[in-house]
Amino acid sequence: MRDFGEVPPPPTLFERLKAGLSRSTGSLGDSLTSVFTKEKLDAASVAEIEEALIRADLGAGLAARVAAAVARGRYDKLISPSELRAVLAEEIAGVLKPVQKPLVVERARRPFVVLVAGVNGTGKTTTIGKLAKRLAGEGAKVVLAAGDTFRAAAIEQLQIWGRRGGAEVVARAPGADAAGLAYDAIVRAREIDADAVLIDTAGRLQNKANLMAELEKIARVIKKLDASAPHAVLLVLDATTGQNALSQVEAFKGTVPLTGLVMTKLDGTAKGGILVALADRFALPVHFIGVGEGEDDLQPFDAAAFARALTGAS
Repeated sequence: MRDFGEVPPPPTLFERLKAGLSRSTGSLGDSLTSVFTKEKLDAASVAEIEEALIRADLGAGLAARVAAAVARGRYDKLISPSELRAVLAEEIAGVLKPVQKPLVVERARRPFVVLVAGVNGTGKTTTIGKLAKRLAGEGAKVVLAAGDTFRAAAIEQLQIWGRRGGAEVVARAPGADAAGLAYDAIVRAREIDADAVLIDTAGRLQNKANLMAELEKIARVIKKLDASAPHAVLLVLDATTGQNALSQVEAFKGTVPLTGLVMTKLDGTAKGGILVALADRFALPVHFIGVGEGEDDLQPFDAAAFARALTGAS
């Protein structure tokens, strides 16, 4: 019998993050190359660090603060490439750590109602499916509400995810009233004693007024069943949109009380720094990040691991 050797262990969260963020890491690393060629950290190299961080989508103000923090106590001194990456990672992690908060499904508030918002194309429906599978793996009984009733594909997609994760899906014909469907999903969750209800919603930002009015209606209608619901309101953001993610948060938080963020498609962009900019500006909890298409690529957010992966620190 052939000996194929031991099966290699699955990659760690940091290894998966590092692979997923390779575009952002490569972009930032290339921008910092000129800094590494200098003997000392002088005014010009600090300015180059700031410019590199801006290109990574941290935003001008935050980039200036991080660059200044890197220079503090090290100005006109020798700094190695590995030390610079480590210092950058530490400064960025300091911005991110306050928003590293897990999504807690409170069993005492059964069913725990999670309203999930986001514009079309962010991976919202897929994120709901992956989250349902994760919760089911933790022993929770989940009901999914196919509330993006304007897209037949979204309804079908959620039904596929429901089958994968063993979650019951409440769906109606395309064009049905989303608020009524959300109401029915909570009623059904109570009937089967489910732990959580995840409600998908439409994401047509081009019809911003209609979209926001629909979200408000969903929130208002489900309060008739539970005055404290929705217990969580998550906004799913696509990392490839860069600075546009900031305006999306502004648009949604004016309509529904956002309680947390999920950032997807970090593996497909050089703009991973946008997550740092979001943390700095809004201080909203970041519950999960997506670094791939696989079912297990929705990972709980880890500030230190993300900062190290983004900067290429070891």
